[in-house]
Parts: sequence; structure tokens; C-alpha cells
Amino acid sequence: MVFNQQEQNGDPKNLATTPPRPTRVSGSYIIEQNMGSHRDPVHIIFSMKDGSKAGSLADALKIFKDYNINLFRIESRSSKRYESDYEFLVECSAQAIGLAVALDELKKQTQYIQVISRDKANEETVPWFPRKIKDLDRFANHILSYGSELDADHPGFKDQVYRERRSYFGELAMKYKHGQPIPRVEYTEQEIGTWSIVFRELIKLYPTHACKEHNHIFPLMIENCGYSETNIPQLEDVSNFLKDCTGFTLRPTAGLLSSRDFLAGLAFRVFHCTQYIRHHSKPMYTPEPDICHELLGHAPLFADPSFARFSQEIGLASLGAPDEYIEKLATCYWFTVEFGLCKQDNQLKAYGAGLLSSFGELEYCLSGKPEIKNFDPNQTSEQQYPITEFQPIYYLAESFDDAQKKLREFAFSIPRPFTVHYNPYTSNIEIIDSKTQLEHLGRDIENEMQILVESIKKINTLV
Repeated sequence: MVFNQQEQNGDPKNLATTPPRPTRVSGSYIIEQNMGSHRDPVHIIFSMKDGSKAGSLADALKIFKDYNINLFRIESRSSKRYESDYEFLVECSAQAIGLAVALDELKKQTQYIQVISRDKANEETVPWFPRKIKDLDRFANHILSYGSELDADHPGFKDQVYRERRSYFGELAMKYKHGQPIPRVEYTEQEIGTWSIVFRELIKLYPTHACKEHNHIFPLMIENCGYSETNIPQLEDVSNFLKDCTGFTLRPTAGLLSSRDFLAGLAFRVFHCTQYIRHHSKPMYTPEPDICHELLGHAPLFADPSFARFSQEIGLASLGAPDEYIEKLATCYWFTVEFGLCKQDNQLKAYGAGLLSSFGELEYCLSGKPEIKNFDPNQTSEQQYPITEFQPIYYLAESFDDAQKKLREFAFSIPRPFTVHYNPYTSNIEIIDSKTQLEHLGRDIENEMQILVESIKKINTLV
């Protein structure tokens, strides 16, 4: 799914004082309270100056109590910045009266403090981002549109049956939580008929127009996921296949997410994916991402290791980035994951999902008519683009690995006071901003290098 896209396939045109009993979760002690309508969280991560002593957390919580600030979440864990110390995370409302004064008092007693908020109020505050994969539940329903909320120019706007069907898919997604199996859907004969038309036309072009990675994986998805002209695959089956290949998973969404939230999912190798299908009256056109776009365009390449790394790289770069850089990263995403071209065997091939799910634009992008530029994040991120017609400009990547390298270099220019690292063992995002953390990361890399060296030695003995 892309967060803002139109695709054409035919012609172009008070918890701090009396908290509930903590529960053990993932190596941390978590205390949570129902947030109700709370939509503007501030996460405060800190270590006390004498964090190893008993009662250090109580000292911090007293500050919040003194300023009448209710906490919605309290978490404690071993600090990765300071050996033998503890690190704490508390969550409260960005609108809490007295928060600024409380933070000033807390800073006097801490050796480390980081404030992360959706409402970036000052230069000391980093925009909020998920730290655990389960945190995706917190914004998955903050969508721009869903269900029967269709624009007047949508092909299904006047079709009450279609709108009710869209509401059904929307409710499935809105109820979904991380870790649950994705609900299976019994698609109607009419919906399968629409899928069949799109599937049949696209597979004619894939051998000559799609990149070799897509053409290599697509037959595997036919064999393992139920792809066929007469069957719409289930998201759960596709997600399980992708997880076995690269660790990527699908998560159902009821509609379009903001750029920041959508990209954050990619950092965890999670792709927010629609489950509904376009209106049957215009099978070759959709004004929004639908399951044809998701499963025919996006899903196959998430099974490719290089493409998966590149996609995750965009997501990691977005975490804690200022708003202006989110826009730049979203533009890079548009011209790569959505509408990217690559060079293979001295020929241009398509790898962007907006192309691989659009019969008309897949033909057009390789026709010699549009302008082709080399992918350079510094320039590509500034490019304007239309969303209701074929792209006049496409960007060419030499390879997924080359694009990933360029994007990582671009990410280093993003002004944020830390770097981030995804821990695949815990599915957590780690903030790297201390010498101790660098030492731990270095030891992990050293262990991996030892495995690499030993593997090379053993392979050489067999040659």
C-alpha cells in the first residue's frame, strides 16, 4: 500500500500514584492503563543519576505526581547506555498542564533523557515513533479514509452494495491487532471476476517488462500462496510466505495512512496492506491502493532479500525524522517502491508496484516516451509528481543494493540526535546514542564477521 496514490491502468489521465500490578513483557516490566481517546502521546525515556539504587523510579514518578500529570504507560528495563543501571520509559499526554516544568525538574535528576512526541513542540523533542512492533497497533487505525467514505468521483460512490462491502473490509482491519492471524475473506464471484481481468492482462507483460526478481518470485507465489486467475490469495497465506523468505509480514489496513506512520511500519518489515478490491465497473482503474495493487505489485518483491533490505532502510530512516524529511523520504519511496525502474542485462525493467499492478503504465514506462533519470535521493526527494496520471519522469536504480547504499547515505544527513537499529530477535527499534551501545553493536558485528570468515574457510576447502 502507498499512503497517497491514484493508479490508472487504461488510458492516461492517574496511574503515577496507584499503578496496577506490573506484568512481565519481553524482558521489561510494563504498566499500562487504557488511554481512551488519548491521541497525542509523549514518550519520555530516561536514566536517573543513581539509577542502580532501589527506588530510583519512585523518585522520578514523584515529580509527575507533584505536577498532577497522569501517566498512561510505565516501563523499566536494563539500560543499554549505562552498565548496571536501569532505563525508564513513561508516557503521558502532550497537552498535560505542567509537563514542561516537570521535565525541567526531571532533567536535574537524570543522566540521560529523550522526549519523543507526535506533537513536536520544540527542538528538544523528537517526533514520536514506534519502538516495538506491537506499537504499530497505536496508529494502525489513524487512517485518512476508510470503509464507505468514498469520494464523489470514485467508481463505487453510487453503489450501495460496494460501499457496504468496503465497510466490511474496513471493520476487519480496524479490529486487527498485532500477532493475530489476518482474517480470511470469502470473496464474491464479482470480486473474483475483477481480479481475473487484472491478473490475466498483467501476466502477459511480466515476462518482458518486470524485473527478474519479480519474475523469479511470482511462480513461487502461484505455487505457495494460491495466486491464480480464478482465486484472490488470502493475506495470511501471503504474509506467512513472505515471513519465511525475508521476515516481511503484511498487516491489514482500512485505508490510507499518513506518510510517517506508513514508513514506520516498513522499519519493522511490516507492510500495511488493503484487503478490498476496486469497483467492478472499471477493473483497469483504481483511485486508491487495492488488493490487486498490493498482491500483484508489492508482495512478490518483499520476498526478495535485497528489495526487503532497501524497503526497510526507507522505514528506518523515517523514525524520528523531522516532517520535511518525511516528505523527502516519501518522495523517494514513490519513485522507487511505487514507480521505480532498474537496469538488468542492459535493458530497463520495472520493479515499482504502481507499474507492476498497472497494465497501461507498465507498457508506457518502457515505451521511450517518459523521461528517465538516475536515482539520487538528494535530487529524487525534491521531484514533484502527479498522482492522477502516468508519471512523466521515472528514476532508474542500478540495483536494489545500490539504491539501498545511496539511501543510507542520504539518511545520515537527516537531523536527529541518534541513529536507530532494528533488533530482529526482539522486533524492537534500538536508539543508538551512547558509547556503551556502540560497543555492544560492535561485538554483535564481530560475531557475525567470525561466522563469515569461518564459512569462507570451509567453502574454500571444498573448492
